[in-house]
Amino acid sequence: MKQVIEAHRAEYEEEPVIVVSAPSHMHLIGEHSWFFKDKTLSMAVNIPVYIALSFRDDNALQFYFVQAKDRKRAILTSLKFRKEDRWSNALKGMVYGFTSGGFELRGMNITVYSEMQPSKGFGITTAIKVGTAYAIREALGLKCTDVQLLQAIERGNKLFLNSQNFMAANYTALYAKKGHFMMTDYNTAEHDLIPFNFPDKKILLTDARVQRVMVWNEEVLRQPENVLLLGELKERKQNAYGGWVYEDNPTEVNEVLGVVNEITRHRLLCIMREHKYVLDSINYLKKNEFGGFARSVNASHKNMREDYELSCPEVDWILKRLSMINPNLNDMRNPNSCGRITGKGFGRCAYTILNNDDIPLFKEKLSEYERIFGFHPTTYEIEPADGVHVVS
Repeated sequence: MKQVIEAHRAEYEEEPVIVVSAPSHMHLIGEHSWFFKDKTLSMAVNIPVYIALSFRDDNALQFYFVQAKDRKRAILTSLKFRKEDRWSNALKGMVYGFTSGGFELRGMNITVYSEMQPSKGFGITTAIKVGTAYAIREALGLKCTDVQLLQAIERGNKLFLNSQNFMAANYTALYAKKGHFMMTDYNTAEHDLIPFNFPDKKILLTDARVQRVMVWNEEVLRQPENVLLLGELKERKQNAYGGWVYEDNPTEVNEVLGVVNEITRHRLLCIMREHKYVLDSINYLKKNEFGGFARSVNASHKNMREDYELSCPEVDWILKRLSMINPNLNDMRNPNSCGRITGKGFGRCAYTILNNDDIPLFKEKLSEYERIFGFHPTTYEIEPADGVHVVS
């Protein structure tokens, strides 16, 4: 926090009126099934983005990204998306989200401070957006509820940035609590905090440094007719978390999905299984049973790898080696560790959850990975963090 204040002071020769911290995030299970109104289990990560803001006496907007040593400029009354503006388009989008909703703003100087570049992923761009929107609301004292704040973020994403508005990412950035995961229900637009209470475990986020290659376009699956098909297979179940589950009768499932080709059928079955893994993982977390939770996570990665075709050999190699570290030989159904690919998939990042004492051996495996594949992985020890909040 001290560094962003100093950077803002040096850049604009004035103190910020507010500094906020917004967390990065990752998704644990279910991030590829939002289009089907399913559930996603996410985690706010203690890799923060800081936003510092002060006011101007004109309609200008000045943006400064400390680590990128990059400066951008815009006019409040004539905001335009420019491809070359890269990271600053996210800030302009949030300003647009407010002004397009009838909120009156004023000229601002905004400083972005993030040790992690947006190109790395990990929800850094979302943290920049939510941090900026939150800072604007708090600094100006806008009469803007959380619902209206989320609507402003959505307008900025959809109307200015022409991008998807991911509810799970926004909820996690806004409402996360330390020591908890975040469940987002896309069907009801609700969220819930799920405790992660395993002090003997450590969560690692590994960038495998594999070039991300698009194997297939997910948009071909995200079609209204496929939503209707899965809708036919949703059945109410009062004692299930969220009130419903997917049909598990093979005859019924095959009859409904018999109208699509084999590839689409496999991927829709994968979506259905992901919902079950989200429900199972939440159930085990609430019962404080790590083995069951780990089993759900590992099954989800297998699901992503084999039927959704989302993983890559390098990430699979890392997770295979993880499973060989300190296996629970007395009860193989309750593993001591788990891991899964996360993010956009088709390579790149994975998270692992393992015993504190097993971390040195896991890092030795990563050294072996580097010798075999030639990629230099980066690993971060992370923990569930609080959502966006004012720090100064």
